[in-house]
Amino acid sequence: MTQQQNSEAEKIELEHQAAKLFMRWYEHDTGKQIRHLWHNKPIKPDVSCRFEGARLDIEVAHLYGSEQEAMQILGRELSEQTRYELHQLQAVSDPHSRLLSALNRILASKASKHYKTKRVWLLIRNAHPAWSTDEIRALQHNIEVPVDHPFEQIWILGDFQGHTGIVQLYP
Repeated sequence: MTQQQNSEAEKIELEHQAAKLFMRWYEHDTGKQIRHLWHNKPIKPDVSCRFEGARLDIEVAHLYGSEQEAMQILGRELSEQTRYELHQLQAVSDPHSRLLSALNRILASKASKHYKTKRVWLLIRNAHPAWSTDEIRALQHNIEVPVDHPFEQIWILGDFQGHTGIVQLYP
């Protein structure tokens, strides 16, 4: 397997892990079943599942605090774009401001994408150990969700392992 194939397989595995954790919490919190996860091609969101008798697509993003942390979690080198984004974050010293800045960057980036689907949610998986679900909830009203975005709902998984639940960011 080439390095590119390894990287793609790892990306798919991380997306599936995030989606499974989200689905488990969503069912727990709402009592609504969300099942049968599968992966999509690039013109569609990362994963799909069955929700309320219909297909639901989920775009997955990971929220990291620093380049070193992302490399440690992923166990590999990062793309130039990811490096750039993480370097921009390091200029913000206050942890709360860094969290807000990181979330707003992901939302702005994902909002500009277009997907071939009828229904898509965005799931952000927090991978920074110092940021908690409580912090995310406290900053929730300061998050800048772009006006023009393709997402029916936006959620964040409070921690990398999925121990602290999910927070709905939009609507």
